[in-house]
Amino acid sequence: PEREHCFVIDPGHGGVDGGATSVTGKLESAFNLEISLRLNDLIHFLGYRTSMIRTEDISVYTKGETIAQKKMSDLKERVRICNETPGAILLSIHQNTFSDSRYSGAQVFHAATEGSEALAKDMQRNLVQSLNPGSNRQAKKSTGVYLMEHIHCPGVLIECGFLSNVQEEAKLRSPEYQKQLVCVIATTAANFIS
Repeated sequence: PEREHCFVIDPGHGGVDGGATSVTGKLESAFNLEISLRLNDLIHFLGYRTSMIRTEDISVYTKGETIAQKKMSDLKERVRICNETPGAILLSIHQNTFSDSRYSGAQVFHAATEGSEALAKDMQRNLVQSLNPGSNRQAKKSTGVYLMEHIHCPGVLIECGFLSNVQEEAKLRSPEYQKQLVCVIATTAANFIS
């Protein structure tokens, strides 16, 4: 039954849209891509099919003159890929930021589609236990995120941590922490369909 599923891995932002900027000046799009490439490798290693929305620092827009038009086209293209992939389960990788640098911790948001909330709750619990002990963050329904509101498949958006928090940003830049993070995401995703 595993072969029926395909994990669509979405490294958020890219190209013309760098997303947030971290305390050390590194773009969110770069963090998202590094983590997504590791996640892709690990899910493959576990024996599941994957589809990467981008594998380099690009936007996936098909049309548009202005940055805003390109961003909209990019989002529609991500939705199209999810909705045209048989057995898709979306894992969208993002980083958080906030004006107050105290905030930290991973947070998982879910689409309204069937199965999404259960996957998000499992993912949130496992991330807190493994990486953010003491965090009281809860999985939440995604609101106002175009991608999450237009997919037809189960989907979660994982804000891996806060680029505005000095300690957490240092962790998110480290290969060791990235490996721990993708371990939790990949094993939770695999358990979801087993």
